[in-house]
Amino acid sequence: MFAGLPELGISNGEDLKETLTNCTEPLKAIDQFQTENGILLPTLQSALPFLDLHGTPRLEFHQSVFDELRDKLMERVAFIAEGKDEDRYTKLEELLEKSFPLVKMPSIQPVVMQVMKHLPKVPEKKLKQVMADKELYKVCAVEVKRQIWQDNQALFGDEVSPLLKQYIVEKEAALFSSDLSVLHNFFSPSPKTRRQGEVVLKLTQMIGKNVKLYDMVLQFLRTLFLRTRNVHYCTLRAELLMSLHDLDISEICSVDPCHKFTWCLDACIREKFVDAKRARELQGFLDGVKKGQEQVLGDLSMILCDPFASNTLVLSTVRNLQELVGQDALPRDSPDLLLLLRMLSLGQGAWDMIDSQVFKEPRLDLEVVTRFLPAMMSVVVDDYTYNVEQKLPSEEKSSLSYPSTLPDAFTKYLQENRVACEMGLYFVLHITKQRNKNALQRLLPALVETHNDAAFSDIFLHLLTGHLTLLSDEFGTEEFCSAVFDMFYLSLDGLKWLESFSSDPVKELYTQLTEKLEAQKKSPPQAADAPSLDLGLHPVTVPTTAATPTTPRTWLTKTFLL
Repeated sequence: MFAGLPELGISNGEDLKETLTNCTEPLKAIDQFQTENGILLPTLQSALPFLDLHGTPRLEFHQSVFDELRDKLMERVAFIAEGKDEDRYTKLEELLEKSFPLVKMPSIQPVVMQVMKHLPKVPEKKLKQVMADKELYKVCAVEVKRQIWQDNQALFGDEVSPLLKQYIVEKEAALFSSDLSVLHNFFSPSPKTRRQGEVVLKLTQMIGKNVKLYDMVLQFLRTLFLRTRNVHYCTLRAELLMSLHDLDISEICSVDPCHKFTWCLDACIREKFVDAKRARELQGFLDGVKKGQEQVLGDLSMILCDPFASNTLVLSTVRNLQELVGQDALPRDSPDLLLLLRMLSLGQGAWDMIDSQVFKEPRLDLEVVTRFLPAMMSVVVDDYTYNVEQKLPSEEKSSLSYPSTLPDAFTKYLQENRVACEMGLYFVLHITKQRNKNALQRLLPALVETHNDAAFSDIFLHLLTGHLTLLSDEFGTEEFCSAVFDMFYLSLDGLKWLESFSSDPVKELYTQLTEKLEAQKKSPPQAADAPSLDLGLHPVTVPTTAATPTTPRTWLTKTFLL
């Protein structure tokens, strides 16, 4: 407990024990020990008897004095560190040299840690001693740990790894939350709100102003993204940079070539739209990548691969296409649309670029612009034409029925091109949000086969499920339930597609689903009609009679509405 005192020429308990063992007059020896090791203030000696008269133990008195002096010393250390004296760090280094032998003493340890905290460069020998002692390492300030971590990537990785795992768990929990609607979904929180998350704040604190640690975290994120293809690591890459931006950490922001691009894109994500002015700024950043600096495209692609960025880009694309339909214009004539596609393509190609280390913008298939987008626009025109036809007087109506098939170019590129597929999926979400039952029933079957099964990704299913709550009335019809469940949700060999997911939340949901289905099979059928299912939107009655056994689809219909 008192290790280190002899090194400073101060007696400890062992010295007192030896003195009492060898002395002939113990009381005199104790008195002399107290005089030599007490507070060396002559005027104090005459005052101490008054404390005895009041029954105040000497230990209590000395402890209170010690605590007061320690607090004053720690304040003084902070004052010196914050001062302007050129020799301030020399003073702190001298104090550290004198106090470090007592670092294991609990009462002195806070002083030693305070001195180390305020030193921009702690002597390497002291850092190694702290790193080698688990207890010291645990209690030292993050400012000291940064100096240890910057030369010990493995140790830093051990500290960061649990936070990165926690971040992914939190993102998956948000995706699989039952608290879901069109107004409250995965993309609802603003960028500023997301950056207040525990993991982002902890990582920001751990990095501080240390560029080397920031680079290490980015390397961890690239490695994990390559290993898992999990796009949430791309989100964290952008959130971390913007968190440092919020704190005005210029030491890092000024050296990250992606900073201004990410800052501009963050503003777009906040507005959920890329306006013309910001589009020009973003294009300027992309066009400004100079020869020999192409590696920055790897980080830019990760930032654009962030689902929040992709969401904003595709929403802007759909809005742009709506305007083109109203203007009788073609996609190839819109520079803003072509830029959005360029950024989407760069983001979609992030994994390939980082994996191959070939830092070159992927070339966008021109037929996406000349064939796929016009095909998608034709679906909008078909729907508009049909709706106008329905509003005509009976005598003026033709025998026009709602189209049931899709243009070949639409389904072809939905399956073969990842950028087209992303736009097609968001087009379906747009249609669903408009509560357009006819268009949705026309589009859903095409989603069974999409590029890399994108229609069955966590994020799209999360959004589609939330949007479908707007169509609660339609779930009372056989035709709509068949389109949603038979032609889409249950299209891949029943519910077997769920088994392919590896995340724990999905496995748990799948287990619950199969258990409930088994329970439904075992329970006797009800002769009476089931009660109305109130969603808080519109009541829907789904009858189940003795002649109609419960199937996975009918059970899913009721479960979905609940």
